[in-house]
Amino acid sequence: MLNFKLHFLCLSSSFTSYSSMTHACTFRVSKSLGSRNFGVLAVRRSLNLGLNISCKRSVRSIRMENGNNCNLMGASNESRGALVVFEGLDRSGKTSQCGKLLSYLEGMGHSVELWRFPDRTTSVGQMISAYLTNKSQLDDHTIHLLFSANRWEKRSMMEAKLKAGTTLIVDRYSYSGVAFSSAKGLDFEWCKAPENGLIAPDLVVYLDIPPEKAAERGGYGGERYEQLEFQKKVAQHYKLLEDSSWKMIDASQCIEDVEKQVEEIVLEHVVTCQKGKPLSSLWSC
Repeated sequence: MLNFKLHFLCLSSSFTSYSSMTHACTFRVSKSLGSRNFGVLAVRRSLNLGLNISCKRSVRSIRMENGNNCNLMGASNESRGALVVFEGLDRSGKTSQCGKLLSYLEGMGHSVELWRFPDRTTSVGQMISAYLTNKSQLDDHTIHLLFSANRWEKRSMMEAKLKAGTTLIVDRYSYSGVAFSSAKGLDFEWCKAPENGLIAPDLVVYLDIPPEKAAERGGYGGERYEQLEFQKKVAQHYKLLEDSSWKMIDASQCIEDVEKQVEEIVLEHVVTCQKGKPLSSLWSC
């Protein structure tokens, strides 16, 4: 049996599947692992999600405020790495641009690492991978919480890396989780709630491409969400998440032009963080 415990932000009583927002909820997922089948995940009403977030406010009070992520980690003038997140539809070129940016920053002498979410190497990530490759079936609420848990698994390490001066290039983050799950019909604010308190990116590079054009690229359709009509819905929900930390880049351009624009934008933010920009928490105000 694979058991993991994750503290999780409670959901409003207005959502039918969840109880009061004013008390900590717990969530336990138990999994019997077969050689090729991840089996059925049991989602119990008493949540025990080891994310250690207190439920002090209703989900309804969590509003998207342009670029206004609260600094909950204390002011600091110490140099640190930048948290750079790449977002966009499937086949928008995120993975390619992340790799090119990694090489560019390393060539300039910066300490930098490339991360991807979901991280399929963790216990939670293996369940997500089985779902994405159509090897298992999960309730939409369950898979959303697993995606969020996968990010929380890495939060402490992320903070330590940034404070040690390492810039993190992250291929997908909380925005993907909210955009994809809400596109499936889940409540938008409910989807944001478990992400509340993760580290806020210093920069979100959104690779903007028409869904129809992305569908023309090689390998499209290999995973569960790579369906044109669904991707159109995802694009609409991404727009609701845009704030002042976002920089939109036309991903329909040739790869070299996109690469050049990315380098210019990212370098500016790396320098700013080296000068002591404090870390802040995502969607905490």
